[in-house]
Amino acid sequence: MILLISDLHLQEERPDITRAFLAFLGGRARAAEALYILGDFFEAWIGDDAMSPYQSSICEALRALSDSGTKIFLMHGNRDFLLGRAFCRQAGCTLLKDPTVVRLNDEPVLLMHGDSLCTRDEGYMRLRRVLRNPLTLFILRHLPLSTRHKLARKLRSESRAQTRMKANDIVDVTPDEVPRVMLQHGVSTLIHGHTHRPAIHKLQVGDLAARRIVLGDWDRQGWALQVDEQGFNLAAFDFVPLGLTGPA
Repeated sequence: MILLISDLHLQEERPDITRAFLAFLGGRARAAEALYILGDFFEAWIGDDAMSPYQSSICEALRALSDSGTKIFLMHGNRDFLLGRAFCRQAGCTLLKDPTVVRLNDEPVLLMHGDSLCTRDEGYMRLRRVLRNPLTLFILRHLPLSTRHKLARKLRSESRAQTRMKANDIVDVTPDEVPRVMLQHGVSTLIHGHTHRPAIHKLQVGDLAARRIVLGDWDRQGWALQVDEQGFNLAAFDFVPLGLTGPA
């Protein structure tokens, strides 16, 4: 069994999501061969050298799962693109490039965070190119911590304000971009997050029937895609209420 999740946006201000994730790690994920986290794992990440005690506790929980035998793979999102190899070494996980092709149920599957598919959001795409430039990344990682904190708050605030003003189709994936990217990578299954619109979409890629699986964000409930001999099953689950325990 393989599990795929994304868009948890972990932060101290949302202890309900944190509890749900820790229950997920201690329960369902322990039975998985591998866990893939496809971006926006944290609400914000300003550098591996700036881990808070809260973030360190999440790191330790991932390490415990890794030590139990579950392989963990982590991909950058637009909120946590500064996650680095130091964190991954400490957490016992492998950092994946976006995009990456893996084999699931003996077929090639394209994994992405999903933000790069939103090409109609031209302002965001310009900002993304700047922020992901290797020179920009180097500069960001070497700024004083106080400056990084201020910049992260500014970017989050501007992102929320701009997203509220944009039409829904602008912040969703571009329909023509999806088959183009799938053809480029030679796959008939694409899995991504980012848009917070969980669904399994059927489409045509060249002459082949294909599917795009969108992972859900964790807010009032959790979402996970389970891949096993039964196929690809995307489903939500309720958070464990405070004071109760049980597998997610």
